[in-house]
Amino acid sequence: MTPDHVKLVQQSFSQVAPISDQAATLFYDRLFEVAPQVKSMFPADMTEQRKKLMATLAVVVNGLSDLPSILPAASALAKRHVAYGAKPDHYPVVGAALLWTLEKALGTGWTPDVANAWNSAYVTLSGFMISEAYGTSQAAE
Repeated sequence: MTPDHVKLVQQSFSQVAPISDQAATLFYDRLFEVAPQVKSMFPADMTEQRKKLMATLAVVVNGLSDLPSILPAASALAKRHVAYGAKPDHYPVVGAALLWTLEKALGTGWTPDVANAWNSAYVTLSGFMISEAYGTSQAAE
């Protein structure tokens, strides 16, 4: 992930933050559409879950310019997700739902450069989280 990627992710997220509840709703609706089997991992009332998602994204996005500062929290989050039933193969599905959501939320602001930056950030963090939760061999698959 380059400094330019970090800047693009941070700038584009600042445009999504004001519509965070709508973005979170879009995300979970998309996730449950493409992966209905994961819906049982979530509470029936998604209000708090949507807030947690956007708060976590804000912390991660803001911390990208100092990646080591957010890795301990990312590690802890990954390990908690194991207890919820998350598997390594869920990460690409979640990533696709996130990128889809950002594309919808940003509209014309979703450029190839922004898409590449978000993809880079997601691949970097999800790879780290998978290796922390399941071991390095799982992250490479």
